[in-house]
Amino acid sequence: MRVGERRVLVLAGAPSTTRQSARDALDAASIPADETTLVGPVDCLDCEHLEAVHAGDLLGRTRTAVVLDCHDACRPNALGTAVGAVDGGGLLVLLTPPLDDWPTKRDGFDERLAVPPATVADVAGNFRTRLVELLRTHPGIAVVDADSGAVERAGLTDPAPRLPRGRPTVPDEPTFPRAVYETCLTDDQVATVQSFESLSTPGHALVVEADRGRGKSSAAGLAAGALAGAGADVLVTAPQYRSAREVFARASSALSTLGWLQTQDDPENPQRLQTADGQVRYADPTGAAERAADVDVVIVDEAAALPVRVLERFLDAPSVAFTTTVHGYEGAGRGFSVRFRDRLAESDHEITERTMTTPIRYGPGDPVESWAFRALMLDARPAVDPLVVEATPETAAYERCSPERLLADEHLLREVFGLLVLAHYRTEPDDLARLLDAPNVSVRALTYDGHVVSVALLAREGDLPADLRAEMYGGGRVRGNMIPDVLTTQLRDEDAGVPVGQRVLRIATHPAVQSCGLGSALLAEIAAEYDDRLDWLGVGYGATPELVDFWADNEFRTVHLSTTRNDRSGEYSAIMLRPCSATGRDLADRHAAWFRDRIGSVLSDPLDDLAPDVARAALAATEGTPDLDLSPFEWRLVAGIPGGASVFDTDPEPVRTLALRHLVDPADGATVTPEQERLLVRKALQGQPWDAVADEFGFVSTAECMRALGRAVERLVRLYGVREAREELDRHS
Repeated sequence: MRVGERRVLVLAGAPSTTRQSARDALDAASIPADETTLVGPVDCLDCEHLEAVHAGDLLGRTRTAVVLDCHDACRPNALGTAVGAVDGGGLLVLLTPPLDDWPTKRDGFDERLAVPPATVADVAGNFRTRLVELLRTHPGIAVVDADSGAVERAGLTDPAPRLPRGRPTVPDEPTFPRAVYETCLTDDQVATVQSFESLSTPGHALVVEADRGRGKSSAAGLAAGALAGAGADVLVTAPQYRSAREVFARASSALSTLGWLQTQDDPENPQRLQTADGQVRYADPTGAAERAADVDVVIVDEAAALPVRVLERFLDAPSVAFTTTVHGYEGAGRGFSVRFRDRLAESDHEITERTMTTPIRYGPGDPVESWAFRALMLDARPAVDPLVVEATPETAAYERCSPERLLADEHLLREVFGLLVLAHYRTEPDDLARLLDAPNVSVRALTYDGHVVSVALLAREGDLPADLRAEMYGGGRVRGNMIPDVLTTQLRDEDAGVPVGQRVLRIATHPAVQSCGLGSALLAEIAAEYDDRLDWLGVGYGATPELVDFWADNEFRTVHLSTTRNDRSGEYSAIMLRPCSATGRDLADRHAAWFRDRIGSVLSDPLDDLAPDVARAALAATEGTPDLDLSPFEWRLVAGIPGGASVFDTDPEPVRTLALRHLVDPADGATVTPEQERLLVRKALQGQPWDAVADEFGFVSTAECMRALGRAVERLVRLYGVREAREELDRHS
């Protein structure tokens, strides 16, 4: 308590004895029940109780003690959340089976990792093996055998006394009131609040990155209150309101201190604070994105947990701030920075960046923070750029990274997981356990001079028994078999679960050597390794033109586009297959054929807002040639459109057929421009209104848009039309 550090107490043994020992420990430490939260399956303490699946309710909160009951399930996400909620001087209590037995004991979380046809007996215990080792060796962690009462480790560190933290320095002539700065706890927080002052002027953007416990949300709340007090309409968003709760608590406190708070909707969990001329209000990410252009300032808390596509929409705001956790359960801040930096730089905003390093909730050098970072790989990162910048496909080595090898080589594990964190906006502690223990998951990498330059996370799917295939066909869900599930349940192919494949869950290349062919080289090595042991390689992802082109360049072919947007990526998802056997070829061929047959009607209804460039890329990445069986009447109708002899709206279907023929299998030497292809997608395939299409593509009038479509149709008729159609075209030229 005297240095503000946290401690961990491990109570190992039978469930009943560990739970009783937890009561005794909390009583001995005189920790009040109203400052304690129990996370676990049994409500055995006189305090707040959360099921492990609801551990996320602790995000944005601070507790003196958190008791995490791991007897029924050891959920890494819950462990990460519990650690982050403990205040300086506080206690994390872990209730576990006997530590020697824990890695071999299968539990409820392991059941989630047991992907059919594997069973829970096939799940490894590598994550808990590593966790137990760190619990037994890391400073600040006490281990007690609750059954015998024996103390295995005292966990004492005897930290040196630290000088009391001095009051931070208030800036000279600040824009925000001095009283706002006087509530800050560190100079780091003062500097961050001051960086928010730029948002008072339209055209500014701010990025604040910090580890947990540095006070970034508090800084955002203080600034939000100051901005609202000056008359600004401030819109705050986060993945969930609970993530932004601290922002509103601090904004409310600042406004009350200044005497500016007139009303708030809920004193306990306010989502709207009003001043004489301004306000601070909350909206979910979708709602906030829709209103961004209509407010003065948008503050996006825990931005790393939101898809880039959603974040881009906040750039419509006059001024915007993004705060994010660098290492933590909420998302990977560095990945956010790398992926979103280019989009932000291309905007019209003047950008300020702040990184907060000084802990507020607990003392510097807190041993529990360093333990959590290592145990959950929260601070994992790829190799520094100079070590890998010379890597090429020719100089990189292909590596099969088994869980045993990753456990034995902490350096390799950190670089593999760090690169996955960097590449994906929501890599969680659960993913570390999945990587080490799931029987269907494997890791492949390219290394250069011992450092990881490209990594792929693979999941084995298919090879399902008849009863499971029938269950899927009847609407049941089978864990971990995403591609067979979609092809079976949505596309009604009961045999899709028979072939065996490897789905690429994630693939990432080191930023220092991106666009050098390493990702493609890794996929080629994977295909060569599995060539005689698989029916297909597959992938499902939020489709962008660049990603579709990448997978197409690596011989993956489109077989499906989802009709709803992915909750995480914000994009429509594409499923693509690369056959590896005759069986895989048959699966891919039949689904590519049906995709070609149905995509025209799908684009005109549920996918009528799909980005034209995504549609172009997805259609070009499928296989086969669509039928072009137009009647003589239809050919005459199409051929008359360019010269104005016939009208597109009379019957759009023949033009749609022509457009699909070209976009899926363009003729050699085709002269249709990308601009014309986009127009064909929007009007002929998606059936958007003329005025909307004209506005989107910058035509001066709908008449000019119609003439442009006519010119595109003329090129299609020249390329694919029968002789009579070309003659009809010449007749009206």
